Amino acid sequence: MGKTTVTAALARMAALAGMTTLIVELEGKSGLATMFGHDAALTYEEVVLSKGGGRRAAADIRARTLTPDDALVEYLEDHGMRRLSKRLMSSGAIDVVATAAPGIKDILVLGKVKALERSGHADLILVDAPAAGHAVTFLTSARGLLDAVTVGPIRTQAQEVMELLTDADRSQVLLVTLPEETPVNEVVETAFKLEDRVGVSLAPLVVNGVYPKLEGLDGVPPNLDAAAAAALRDAAAFRTERQALQAEQVSRLAEALPLPQLELPFLFTTDIGPAEIDVLADALADAVAKLP
Repeated sequence: MGKTTVTAALARMAALAGMTTLIVELEGKSGLATMFGHDAALTYEEVVLSKGGGRRAAADIRARTLTPDDALVEYLEDHGMRRLSKRLMSSGAIDVVATAAPGIKDILVLGKVKALERSGHADLILVDAPAAGHAVTFLTSARGLLDAVTVGPIRTQAQEVMELLTDADRSQVLLVTLPEETPVNEVVETAFKLEDRVGVSLAPLVVNGVYPKLEGLDGVPPNLDAAAAAALRDAAAFRTERQALQAEQVSRLAEALPLPQLELPFLFTTDIGPAEIDVLADALADAVAKLP
Protein backbone atom coordinates (compact mmCIF):
# COMPACT_ATOMS: atom_id res chain seq x y z
CA MET A 1 0.00 0.00 0.00
CA GLY A 2 3.04 2.30 -0.01
CA LYS A 3 3.31 2.46 3.78
CA THR A 4 7.10 2.93 3.72
CA THR A 5 6.84 5.75 1.18
CA VAL A 6 4.19 7.40 3.35
CA THR A 7 6.45 6.98 6.39
CA ALA A 8 9.22 8.82 4.54
CA ALA A 9 6.81 11.58 3.50
CA LEU A 10 5.54 11.94 7.08
CA ALA A 11 9.09 12.22 8.36
CA ARG A 12 9.88 14.86 5.75
CA MET A 13 6.74 16.82 6.61
CA ALA A 14 7.63 16.74 10.32
CA ALA A 15 11.20 17.83 9.63
CA LEU A 16 9.93 20.76 7.54
CA ALA A 17 7.82 21.75 10.55
CA GLY A 18 10.90 21.69 12.79
CA MET A 19 10.32 18.34 14.50
CA THR A 20 13.25 15.97 14.97
CA THR A 21 12.08 12.60 13.67
CA LEU A 22 13.23 9.03 14.19
CA ILE A 23 12.06 6.34 11.78
CA VAL A 24 12.13 2.82 13.20
CA GLU A 25 12.09 0.23 10.42
CA LEU A 26 11.09 -3.28 11.45
CA GLU A 27 11.33 -5.49 8.39
CA GLY A 28 14.81 -4.57 7.15
CA LYS A 29 14.04 -4.62 3.42
CA SER A 30 12.02 -1.49 2.84
CA GLY A 31 14.51 0.54 0.81
CA LEU A 32 13.72 3.50 3.06
CA ALA A 33 17.29 4.82 3.05
CA THR A 34 17.39 5.07 -0.75
CA MET A 35 14.35 7.34 -0.68
CA PHE A 36 16.56 9.89 1.07
CA GLY A 37 19.48 9.35 -1.29
CA HIS A 38 21.47 6.89 0.85
CA ASP A 39 23.00 3.77 -0.72
CA ALA A 40 23.63 1.79 2.46
CA ALA A 41 20.74 -0.14 4.02
CA LEU A 42 19.63 0.71 7.53
CA THR A 43 21.09 -1.17 10.49
CA TYR A 44 20.53 -1.26 14.25
CA GLU A 45 22.89 1.73 14.53
CA GLU A 46 21.06 5.00 14.09
CA VAL A 47 21.95 7.16 11.07
CA VAL A 48 20.97 10.63 9.89
CA LEU A 49 19.00 10.41 6.65
CA SER A 50 18.38 14.12 6.29
CA LYS A 51 20.20 16.89 8.13
CA GLY A 52 18.23 19.82 9.46
CA GLY A 53 19.14 23.41 8.77
CA GLY A 54 19.53 22.87 5.03
CA ARG A 55 17.60 24.19 2.07
CA ARG A 56 14.18 23.40 3.52
CA ALA A 57 14.13 21.09 6.53
CA ALA A 58 14.52 22.66 9.95
CA ALA A 59 15.22 19.41 11.82
CA ASP A 60 16.99 16.07 11.40
CA ILE A 61 15.46 12.85 10.14
CA ARG A 62 17.18 9.83 11.70
CA ALA A 63 16.52 6.15 11.14
CA ARG A 64 17.43 2.66 12.30
CA THR A 65 16.18 -0.91 12.10
CA LEU A 66 14.91 -2.77 15.13
CA THR A 67 14.82 -6.57 15.40
CA PRO A 68 13.82 -8.80 18.34
CA ASP A 69 17.33 -10.27 18.57
CA ASP A 70 18.97 -6.84 18.72
CA ALA A 71 16.42 -5.59 21.25
CA LEU A 72 17.03 -8.60 23.50
CA VAL A 73 20.81 -8.23 23.31
CA GLU A 74 20.57 -4.55 24.25
CA TYR A 75 18.18 -5.31 27.11
CA LEU A 76 20.45 -7.97 28.59
CA GLU A 77 23.58 -5.86 28.17
CA ASP A 78 21.89 -2.91 29.87
CA HIS A 79 21.17 -5.22 32.81
CA GLY A 80 24.74 -6.51 33.10
CA MET A 81 24.25 -9.76 31.19
CA ARG A 82 26.42 -9.20 28.12
CA ARG A 83 27.93 -12.71 28.20
CA LEU A 84 24.49 -14.31 28.49
CA SER A 85 23.19 -12.26 25.55
CA LYS A 86 25.93 -13.55 23.24
CA ARG A 87 25.27 -17.13 24.34
CA LEU A 88 21.55 -16.80 23.68
CA MET A 89 22.10 -15.42 20.20
CA SER A 90 24.67 -18.04 19.23
CA SER A 91 22.50 -20.90 20.47
CA GLY A 92 19.27 -19.70 18.88
CA ALA A 93 17.56 -19.72 22.27
CA ILE A 94 15.44 -16.69 21.38
CA ASP A 95 13.57 -18.80 18.79
CA VAL A 96 12.89 -21.46 21.42
CA VAL A 97 11.56 -18.83 23.82
CA ALA A 98 9.42 -17.30 21.07
CA THR A 99 7.86 -20.69 20.34
CA ALA A 100 7.10 -21.26 24.01
CA ALA A 101 5.73 -17.75 24.56
CA PRO A 102 4.01 -16.39 21.43
CA GLY A 103 4.29 -12.64 21.19
CA ILE A 104 7.62 -12.38 23.01
CA LYS A 105 9.49 -11.21 19.91
CA ASP A 106 6.96 -8.48 19.23
CA ILE A 107 7.02 -7.31 22.85
CA LEU A 108 10.81 -7.03 22.71
CA VAL A 109 10.51 -4.66 19.75
CA LEU A 110 7.60 -2.70 21.19
CA GLY A 111 9.41 -2.45 24.52
CA LYS A 112 12.36 -0.80 22.79
CA VAL A 113 10.03 1.61 20.99
CA LYS A 114 8.48 2.42 24.35
CA ALA A 115 11.92 3.10 25.82
CA LEU A 116 12.78 5.42 22.93
CA GLU A 117 9.50 7.29 23.37
CA ARG A 118 10.00 7.67 27.11
CA SER A 119 13.52 8.99 26.66
CA GLY A 120 12.39 11.90 24.51
CA HIS A 121 14.88 10.72 21.89
CA ALA A 122 12.99 12.56 19.14
CA ASP A 123 9.99 14.85 18.81
CA LEU A 124 8.31 12.22 16.65
CA ILE A 125 8.94 8.48 16.32
CA LEU A 126 7.54 6.81 13.21
CA VAL A 127 7.42 3.01 13.29
CA ASP A 128 7.22 1.47 9.83
CA ALA A 129 5.19 -1.47 11.09
CA PRO A 130 4.33 -4.73 9.29
CA ALA A 131 1.58 -4.94 6.68
CA ALA A 132 -2.08 -5.32 7.66
CA GLY A 133 -2.28 -8.98 8.70
CA HIS A 134 0.89 -9.03 10.77
CA ALA A 135 0.26 -5.52 12.10
CA VAL A 136 -2.76 -6.73 14.08
CA THR A 137 -0.79 -9.63 15.56
CA PHE A 138 2.15 -7.32 16.27
CA LEU A 139 0.07 -4.78 18.16
CA THR A 140 -2.02 -7.34 20.06
CA SER A 141 1.07 -9.13 21.41
CA ALA A 142 1.14 -7.04 24.58
CA ARG A 143 -2.47 -7.81 25.47
CA GLY A 144 -1.90 -11.51 24.80
CA LEU A 145 1.07 -11.60 27.14
CA LEU A 146 -0.86 -9.77 29.84
CA ASP A 147 -3.44 -12.56 29.70
CA ALA A 148 -0.76 -15.28 29.75
CA VAL A 149 1.81 -13.91 32.23
CA THR A 150 0.77 -12.88 35.73
CA VAL A 151 4.03 -11.63 37.28
CA GLY A 152 7.60 -10.72 36.40
CA PRO A 153 9.46 -8.41 34.01
CA ILE A 154 7.64 -9.67 30.90
CA ARG A 155 4.27 -8.69 32.38
CA THR A 156 5.67 -5.31 33.42
CA GLN A 157 6.97 -4.74 29.90
CA ALA A 158 3.64 -5.77 28.37
CA GLN A 159 1.74 -3.50 30.75
CA GLU A 160 3.92 -0.51 29.90
CA VAL A 161 3.58 -1.21 26.17
CA MET A 162 -0.21 -1.34 26.52
CA GLU A 163 -0.14 1.99 28.33
CA LEU A 164 1.77 3.44 25.38
CA LEU A 165 -0.48 1.94 22.71
CA THR A 166 -3.73 3.02 24.35
CA ASP A 167 -2.68 6.60 25.12
CA ALA A 168 -3.71 8.77 22.16
CA ASP A 169 -1.36 11.53 23.29
CA ARG A 170 1.62 9.16 23.01
CA SER A 171 0.82 6.94 20.05
CA GLN A 172 -1.58 6.59 17.14
CA VAL A 173 -1.85 4.18 14.24
CA LEU A 174 -1.90 5.71 10.79
CA LEU A 175 -3.28 3.30 8.19
CA VAL A 176 -2.38 3.53 4.51
CA THR A 177 -4.47 2.23 1.63
CA LEU A 178 -5.00 2.53 -2.10
CA PRO A 179 -8.29 3.67 -3.70
CA GLU A 180 -9.02 0.14 -4.93
CA GLU A 181 -11.60 -2.42 -3.82
CA THR A 182 -9.40 -5.05 -2.12
CA PRO A 183 -7.10 -2.59 -0.27
CA VAL A 184 -10.16 -0.66 0.95
CA ASN A 185 -11.74 -3.86 2.27
CA GLU A 186 -8.50 -4.79 4.03
CA VAL A 187 -7.96 -1.41 5.67
CA VAL A 188 -11.54 -1.25 6.99
CA GLU A 189 -11.20 -4.73 8.50
CA THR A 190 -7.80 -3.86 10.00
CA ALA A 191 -9.08 -0.62 11.52
CA PHE A 192 -11.92 -2.31 13.37
CA LYS A 193 -9.66 -5.13 14.59
CA LEU A 194 -7.14 -2.64 15.96
CA GLU A 195 -9.77 -0.63 17.78
CA ASP A 196 -11.51 -3.71 19.20
CA ARG A 197 -8.50 -5.86 20.13
CA VAL A 198 -5.85 -3.28 21.02
CA GLY A 199 -7.72 -0.10 21.86
CA VAL A 200 -5.37 2.08 19.82
CA SER A 201 -6.34 5.49 18.52
CA LEU A 202 -6.47 5.78 14.75
CA ALA A 203 -4.98 8.81 13.04
CA PRO A 204 -6.42 10.17 9.78
CA LEU A 205 -6.31 7.60 7.02
CA VAL A 206 -3.88 8.04 4.13
CA VAL A 207 -5.24 7.21 0.68
CA ASN A 208 -2.17 6.81 -1.48
CA GLY A 209 -1.83 6.81 -5.27
CA VAL A 210 -4.80 9.03 -6.11
CA TYR A 211 -4.87 10.21 -9.73
CA PRO A 212 -4.95 14.03 -9.85
CA LYS A 213 -8.20 15.13 -11.47
CA LEU A 214 -7.82 16.37 -15.02
CA GLU A 215 -10.38 18.46 -16.83
CA GLY A 216 -10.99 18.62 -20.56
CA LEU A 217 -10.54 14.92 -21.21
CA ASP A 218 -13.48 14.83 -23.63
CA GLY A 219 -11.86 16.89 -26.38
CA VAL A 220 -9.17 16.26 -29.04
CA PRO A 221 -7.10 19.04 -30.67
CA PRO A 222 -8.17 19.47 -34.32
CA ASN A 223 -4.64 19.41 -35.76
CA LEU A 224 -3.86 15.79 -34.77
CA ASP A 225 -3.76 13.01 -37.34
CA ALA A 226 -6.19 10.11 -37.00
CA ALA A 227 -3.80 7.74 -35.22
CA ALA A 228 -2.69 10.32 -32.67
CA ALA A 229 -6.28 11.42 -32.07
CA ALA A 230 -7.36 7.81 -31.48
CA ALA A 231 -4.48 7.23 -29.03
CA LEU A 232 -5.36 10.42 -27.16
CA ARG A 233 -9.02 9.43 -26.93
CA ASP A 234 -8.03 6.00 -25.57
CA ALA A 235 -5.75 7.61 -22.98
CA ALA A 236 -8.47 10.07 -21.97
CA ALA A 237 -11.01 7.27 -21.63
CA PHE A 238 -8.62 5.26 -19.44
CA ARG A 239 -7.88 8.25 -17.21
CA THR A 240 -11.57 9.13 -16.88
CA GLU A 241 -12.42 5.55 -15.96
CA ARG A 242 -9.60 5.37 -13.37
CA GLN A 243 -10.67 8.65 -11.78
CA ALA A 244 -14.28 7.42 -11.53
CA LEU A 245 -13.26 4.07 -10.03
CA GLN A 246 -10.99 5.74 -7.49
CA ALA A 247 -13.67 8.27 -6.53
CA GLU A 248 -16.12 5.40 -5.98
CA GLN A 249 -13.70 3.58 -3.67
CA VAL A 250 -12.83 6.74 -1.74
CA SER A 251 -16.54 7.36 -1.13
CA ARG A 252 -17.08 3.74 -0.09
CA LEU A 253 -14.15 4.01 2.32
CA ALA A 254 -15.59 7.16 3.89
CA GLU A 255 -18.91 5.39 4.48
CA ALA A 256 -17.31 2.29 5.98
CA LEU A 257 -14.67 3.98 8.10
CA PRO A 258 -15.46 7.31 9.80
CA LEU A 259 -11.94 8.72 9.71
CA PRO A 260 -10.61 11.88 8.03
CA GLN A 261 -8.77 11.09 4.80
CA LEU A 262 -5.44 12.44 3.58
CA GLU A 263 -5.02 11.93 -0.16
CA LEU A 264 -1.60 11.59 -1.76
CA PRO A 265 -1.12 11.84 -5.53
CA PHE A 266 -0.15 8.99 -7.81
CA LEU A 267 3.50 9.39 -8.82
CA PHE A 268 4.18 8.38 -12.40
CA THR A 269 7.52 6.79 -11.58
CA THR A 270 8.85 3.63 -9.95
CA ASP A 271 11.92 5.40 -8.58
CA ILE A 272 11.15 7.18 -5.32
CA GLY A 273 13.92 9.54 -4.25
CA PRO A 274 14.30 12.80 -2.33
CA ALA A 275 12.46 14.85 -4.97
CA GLU A 276 9.44 12.53 -4.92
CA ILE A 277 9.41 12.45 -1.12
CA ASP A 278 9.33 16.26 -1.14
CA VAL A 279 6.31 16.21 -3.46
CA LEU A 280 4.47 13.79 -1.18
CA ALA A 281 5.47 15.68 1.98
CA ASP A 282 4.08 18.92 0.54
CA ALA A 283 0.87 17.15 -0.52
CA LEU A 284 0.56 15.62 2.94
CA ALA A 285 1.05 18.98 4.63
CA ASP A 286 -1.63 20.53 2.42
CA ALA A 287 -4.04 17.70 3.26
CA VAL A 288 -3.34 18.01 7.00
CA ALA A 289 -3.92 21.76 6.84
CA LYS A 290 -7.41 21.12 5.42
CA LEU A 291 -8.47 18.80 8.24
CA PRO A 292 -11.36 20.03 10.40
